[in-house]
Amino acid sequence: MRRICFFLLLLPVLVLGSAAQNAPASSPAVAQITLGQSVVGLTGPWKFHIGDNQEWASPEFDDSGWSLMDLTSLPGSVDPNTGARGYVPGWTAHGYPGNAGYAWYRLRVNIEGTAAQGASQTLAIRMPDEFDDAYQIYVNGRLIGEFGKFTSRGIIYYDNRPVAFSLPANLPTGPVTIAIRMWMDPVTALLQEEAGGLHGAPDLGQASVIDALLRLHWEALYHSGASRFLEMAVQPLAMLIAFCLLWFDRGELAYLWLGLSCTVSFVFLTLSAAASYTTWITGDSFAWLALVALPPVQDGLWILFWGYWFRLGRTVQMKWLYRITWTCVLLLAVAACLLYRPLYGRIVPVHASVWLSPFADVLRGVLALILVWITYRGIRKDRTEGLLALPAAALVVVVLNGQYLRLLHVQTYYSFFGIVVPLAQIATVVSLGMITILMLRRFMQGQQQREQWKQEMEQARQMQSLLIPVTPPNTPGFAVESVYLPAQKVGGDFFRVAPGEDGSLLIVMGDVSGKGLKAAMTVSTIVGALRNEKTRQPAKVLRHLNGVLHGQISGFVTCCAALIAADGAMTIANAGHLAPYLNGKELTVEGCLPLGIVEEGSYQETSYSLAAGDRLTFISDGVVEATNEKRELFGFERVQAISHQPTQAIAEAAKKFGQEDDISVLSVTRTAKLKAVLA
Repeated sequence: MRRICFFLLLLPVLVLGSAAQNAPASSPAVAQITLGQSVVGLTGPWKFHIGDNQEWASPEFDDSGWSLMDLTSLPGSVDPNTGARGYVPGWTAHGYPGNAGYAWYRLRVNIEGTAAQGASQTLAIRMPDEFDDAYQIYVNGRLIGEFGKFTSRGIIYYDNRPVAFSLPANLPTGPVTIAIRMWMDPVTALLQEEAGGLHGAPDLGQASVIDALLRLHWEALYHSGASRFLEMAVQPLAMLIAFCLLWFDRGELAYLWLGLSCTVSFVFLTLSAAASYTTWITGDSFAWLALVALPPVQDGLWILFWGYWFRLGRTVQMKWLYRITWTCVLLLAVAACLLYRPLYGRIVPVHASVWLSPFADVLRGVLALILVWITYRGIRKDRTEGLLALPAAALVVVVLNGQYLRLLHVQTYYSFFGIVVPLAQIATVVSLGMITILMLRRFMQGQQQREQWKQEMEQARQMQSLLIPVTPPNTPGFAVESVYLPAQKVGGDFFRVAPGEDGSLLIVMGDVSGKGLKAAMTVSTIVGALRNEKTRQPAKVLRHLNGVLHGQISGFVTCCAALIAADGAMTIANAGHLAPYLNGKELTVEGCLPLGIVEEGSYQETSYSLAAGDRLTFISDGVVEATNEKRELFGFERVQAISHQPTQAIAEAAKKFGQEDDISVLSVTRTAKLKAVLA
């Protein structure tokens, strides 16, 4: 009896033990969740399986053979790509390296403590902010929402953002099956070591509380992106400054490349913000291609900017360097487009990324070396300016080699006042700050040079006023008037009035090609040569000047020389200058080549006779070439029509019409005074 009683007492235990042995070893677990006004994190462990089958959404499906995936984040974990905290590694770090495409998560929860009626009791689930790359979420086999578009032609997905979905309103309390169908781009699996699926746990709770959490997450997202918006605000300002500086100094091409770099950066930041906060830019759009193609272009523009900023010149070496730069940029942009959507997996084989990605890393390394070399040359050329630019250039080099920093586990995201800032944005801000300092320094140097230039121009003007006096010398028997209106402070026109002891008068008038200080220096040479010349014969005067100028100037000089005797006999020789006007009519003179072109010039003389009261007028081409707003020339007809007027009137008429070159007018009138004395 004792044995029978012991057996009867042991029988229930044996039956329960047998049932436990016959049950599946990994039967589905049910998470016990009590919901009031709280939110519960669905950390799992979740059941996980790679592949795709719509039957896996059904609550009746037996997932006992699936593996487990815990979505609990480790303390202090940080996303290596975005710097986000509370990060959970993806499935590639949980035993599925390199796996891409579809995978499913399943979790059974037992919901208690909430009624199934009333809008205030509606439940919602908030998905994590980080995931790869698109998903659909099912509750008890019913699709309640998706992120991305699952179409027959493929998956269209967007950049990650916080999303919440309401559970069915008639959901009863008790066991509920949540199934998540994930899809990951093959490129994401190849380029990110910890990619795949969810990188955080979903939250389940009352819809009102979930909505409040969602708003907080969006605020946090905007807060974390504050550095991006700040950079977006800075870039147009930098772009405006660069193009304004280029307008004022068109010879400084560094401003062009800086402005273009800021423009490309602003477009990239705008597209990036649109991709992060809206669904306007999808994973298969050309705007997404621009997102991956623009960074290499910006890197190339930065390199060109520093090359031109340091004024390394347009040598053959630098031309080849720029060609290599743009070749690398073009190849990088093409590689980026091939590796990313929408081209990858459609026209490019999957295994292409095995060599495309390292190839792109090598190209970035080449660009970094080019920038290092340019900075080194800049330091050697201008030590102070080069050292000021060194921090900015060094940060750009570091950003170009960001892939190696991640391999070395070097932090590429930094937090300032709760705002996570990537190293690339730090490099941009520092670069723009240093460039501002450099531009201010160069502006101050330019101001000093301009002040020095003004002083030199004023000195040149004073020197030229001594060489070409406003008041002509005393010329018995002749009335001389002259007007000189340079287009700048100093000019290239010249004339000399030299009375002789025999009562004759030598007139030399000419025009140096070009304007400004260089032309003025040539004028000083010519006037000095005229003062030292003893002969007064016009042809010999021109030959003497030609010998002085040939081989010493890069341009040429037009010149007309006339010797008027006391009795009115005039000999004139012309070297490419405008013929003078006699009493309103243009004289016919022999034309010869301008001075300074050939070593041995031949100049023909023409003879005329001036009667008492005859007026001879010499002009420079600045009178004829005056141009109005309609781009009409003053022309020879207008000149001839007013050639008999006083010199001041002729000069003012040309200036008012539209002066573009130096204006010189000189007139000689033979008087009867000397003639009467001689009689």
